[in-house]
Amino acid sequence: MEHESVRFEDLGTRAAEILRGNDAGGWTKAAPNLYPHQWSWDSAFISIGWAHLDIERAAAELRSLFRAQWRTGKIPHIVFNPAVPQSDYFPGSQFWACSRLNPDVPAGTESSGLLQPPVHAIAAWRIWEIAKRQGGASEEPAFAFLQEAYPPLLAWHRHLVTARDPEESGLIATFHPWEGLDNSPRWDKALSRIEVGDLAPYTRADLKHVHDPTQRPTMDEYDRYLWLVELLKQVNYDDAAIYANHPYLIKDVFMTGILVAANDALEKIAELVGAPDDDHQTIRKWIELGMRGLESNWDEEWGLCLDYDVRADEQIRTKSIAGFAPLIAGRGKPERVARQLDVFDSPAFCGHPQLRWPLPPSTSPDDPAFNPRRYWRGPNWPFLNWFFWWALERAGQRDRAAELRKAALQQVSAAGFAEYIEPLTGEQLGSSDQSWTASMVLDWLAANDD
Repeated sequence: MEHESVRFEDLGTRAAEILRGNDAGGWTKAAPNLYPHQWSWDSAFISIGWAHLDIERAAAELRSLFRAQWRTGKIPHIVFNPAVPQSDYFPGSQFWACSRLNPDVPAGTESSGLLQPPVHAIAAWRIWEIAKRQGGASEEPAFAFLQEAYPPLLAWHRHLVTARDPEESGLIATFHPWEGLDNSPRWDKALSRIEVGDLAPYTRADLKHVHDPTQRPTMDEYDRYLWLVELLKQVNYDDAAIYANHPYLIKDVFMTGILVAANDALEKIAELVGAPDDDHQTIRKWIELGMRGLESNWDEEWGLCLDYDVRADEQIRTKSIAGFAPLIAGRGKPERVARQLDVFDSPAFCGHPQLRWPLPPSTSPDDPAFNPRRYWRGPNWPFLNWFFWWALERAGQRDRAAELRKAALQQVSAAGFAEYIEPLTGEQLGSSDQSWTASMVLDWLAANDD
């Protein structure tokens, strides 16, 4: 591995420039061209970066998402910018037609009919931690924001544990690959069963913004993505109807692990804002249920947690970062945590000898579906480096977390503020000037002051 010289002050300056450049006025574009709208989990991570620059602006980022929250409690995965022409992004709001089909969409908003991992409570609590560290005038607006954010966050989590797990398995279900890690090989078998019907001709906007289309999902995958949306539209995005009959239904361990961690954060918020005792009991029940779900899908041979395909009635045997859901959840048994850390550092993941940096590839190089250039099939994602750094910190693995943080900053220094990165060569892939990459850098740099 060649040596990279990391100038932290330069990274911080550039990260702040990217956030301000992508600021759309109260919310932040995920990237300047490829992603001109507001994405749910992007904005959550982005709010953490904003907190280091402006606490009020960080709060505004999440407030803008809450304004688009459906009456069911769902936070949609895309909130559409009305200033962007339909031709500039596909599939746009007219394709989704959510406001026309479902009465639970707030008036005056246009969004998608899917959701993304529930990292929002984690971000809200992180904003509070940053404000406490800054002290002075930062604490009052941060506390006021938590008081305001608590009800929509509680409704959001309640939606997930009811609409997405009505049988109380402890595992949260996804209805579409876009709700998780897009073209991850975790979904290959389930997608292969989808018979695509009549689709109107379409032009993919994402391919206009990358120089190499092999970095993106294939046209065959895209056809299936769009057909699944058509099926959701046929039932007006009704969760019960989808859960009962939709051909794609995956119990997602990654989503579940994040929800457990987010419920931990939500309980801290509940304590701080003086929520009723019943809320505390409910949140603790959700945490326990999620941990039981993860335990039920633990694979001792691989030391990973595996997704479950409901329609096929089988576990999904793919080695990916989703398998570290118990580590992210942060409440695993000590022996589980030790096993996860061994696998995380093994040649199957961060310890693979050909990696340029010891950072987790999205799919294990040991998995037959590994592809180091294609989206979620192998590349490394800087925001997930942050997530695992945060998880290691929570697990008491301070030295290991520090090593990961150092490697992650070296990666950004060499590859730039990329959407995702080729893990073997360090080549920047996808979109440049990615907002959540910039935000994670700001949080890492601030951590150096602790």
